[in-house]
Amino acid sequence: MLPLWHPARIISTGVYVGHLPGPAGTWGSAAALVPAWFIRDAGGPWALAAAAVLITLIGIWASGLYAGAMDMKDPGSVVVDEFAGQWFTLIVVPNELAWFAVAFALFRLLDITKPWPANWADRTLPGGFGIVIDDVIAGLMGLVFMGALIELW
Repeated sequence: MLPLWHPARIISTGVYVGHLPGPAGTWGSAAALVPAWFIRDAGGPWALAAAAVLITLIGIWASGLYAGAMDMKDPGSVVVDEFAGQWFTLIVVPNELAWFAVAFALFRLLDITKPWPANWADRTLPGGFGIVIDDVIAGLMGLVFMGALIELW
C-alpha cells in the first residue's frame, strides 16, 4: 500500500476523491467537472484537450503504480481515469451548466456500459494503461456524441 502522501496515490485517487463512500467512478467524474470548467474557461477547448492528454499520461503512471502496490488489477479507488475520460468528453462542450450536465451523464453511461472497443481495452490491456485507456476511449466516444449533439442543437 502506498502511503497517503505518495504522488501516485494522490493522483490516481483524484486527490482522495476515490476514497469517498459510494460510487467512486461517479464521484471522480463529478469532481473532474470543476477543474475542466476552469481549464476550458482560461484556455479554451485546446487547453482542455492538452490537459486531457496530460492527465491520461500521468494517470497511466500513477494508477499503474498504485494498483501494483495494492496487488489489484483496477482498484475501485482509482478515479484518475474518470478525470481523463470526462475531460475528453468535455472538450467541445461550452462552459454552460446544462451542457456540462449532459456531458457528465453521457460519459457516465459510456463508462458504465463500456461499448466496444472500451470493453475490449478494459478486459485485455494491462497495468495503468488498461486502467486508464478504456475510460479515454469512452471519453472520446462522448466527445464525438457531444460534438454531434451540439452541432444539431
